[in-house]
Amino acid sequence: MSDPLRLGIAGLGTVGAGVVQILRRQGALLQARTGRSLEITAVSARSRSKDRGVALDSYAWEDDPVALAKRDDVDVFVELMGGEDGPAKAATEAAIGLGKHVITANKAMLAMHGQALAEAAEAAGVALKYEAAVAGGIPVIKALGEGLAGNEITRVMGVMNGSCNYILTRMEDAGLPYADVFAEADGLGYLEADPQLDVGGIDAAHKLAILSSLAFGTQVDFGGIELEGIERVSIEDIHAAADMGYKIKLLGVAQMTGRGLEQRMQPCLVPQTSPLGQLEGGTNMIVLEGDAVGQIVLRGPGAGAGPTASAVLSDICDIARGVRGPVFGQAASGLRAAKPALSQRAAPYYLRMALKDKPGALAKVAAVLGEAGVSIDRMRQYDHAGDSAPVLIVTHKTTRADLDHALSAMSATGVVSGAPVALRIEEV
Repeated sequence: MSDPLRLGIAGLGTVGAGVVQILRRQGALLQARTGRSLEITAVSARSRSKDRGVALDSYAWEDDPVALAKRDDVDVFVELMGGEDGPAKAATEAAIGLGKHVITANKAMLAMHGQALAEAAEAAGVALKYEAAVAGGIPVIKALGEGLAGNEITRVMGVMNGSCNYILTRMEDAGLPYADVFAEADGLGYLEADPQLDVGGIDAAHKLAILSSLAFGTQVDFGGIELEGIERVSIEDIHAAADMGYKIKLLGVAQMTGRGLEQRMQPCLVPQTSPLGQLEGGTNMIVLEGDAVGQIVLRGPGAGAGPTASAVLSDICDIARGVRGPVFGQAASGLRAAKPALSQRAAPYYLRMALKDKPGALAKVAAVLGEAGVSIDRMRQYDHAGDSAPVLIVTHKTTRADLDHALSAMSATGVVSGAPVALRIEEV
């Protein structure tokens, strides 16, 4: 029988405790599936005394995760602490430097340092695996790196942050403004300690950067992402979008073009009847498009103890079976730096604006749009009580550059109150 695979787990929060529980509960099944016993030899966390719902007294304890990574009785270092730098990065580098395999759920570390870590791991001949870093329990890393390896990927798209999806769907269902639902989500523990990581789109953008590297054979480039969070989405936009057959989602989109790699994480409208439009609550969904397979849709829980720990266990099983492979699907030394490209692909847009109650106001707006080459597909004006009226416009396909030119010119018409809201309508 093969020697046991010895694990050192750094970070015993929700996910770390979940990994321990699965290993204890499913030990015999995992051994049958991998041909090796999987054994935790040592652990590390900030506090020894915290009740984590699982007994840890049979494992050696290290206060310092770097010391854990260096232990002779650890074959695989499992990093579940989080943070793009600091102890997580130092311990990961120490493990790789000593020829140990690494499993991480740390999307921030990979988005910011993935290329250097991949080069180090491949030079050392060890695995660096991260299924749990993107979309929780959805096996999207394996789908891109293995299941779709025979495809040229044409587009990656999806809802990658369950907290934002919860907020947007809760706003619509309850008719509540953003501030109220944000406070509710924070009180329920749905948001990161720094909520901006969620609502600002940063967490989701970390995931998109990782998927882009796998999909398009480029170095991870978080800095090249056009990034906008959901803070400016109002309940009026939620209702107006629904009235016109759309849902608003924080949507990540990546695709390779002749100009370079487009990466966007921003609120978009999607058709209500589309898979993305029907996605509710904290669930994630990733849409992958390839030249051979067409479009596939992966849907599931994007966070939580069970789903994320399940993803960690899939990586542990791969290592136990001897499965290695390049970190980002191709040898890290051969990955090219992505040339960032702002999106110039034409798309329809949703516009919401308040027009002053003046004769010819709507005609002036239509003229400005027409002069910029932006044509109107649909328009809707609502009743008003006051000196301005809410107006919704859905354009035909146009470029963002032409639309921005029109929006800039609107301020000179004297008929628009405040700044118009403009959201892309994504074809799914």
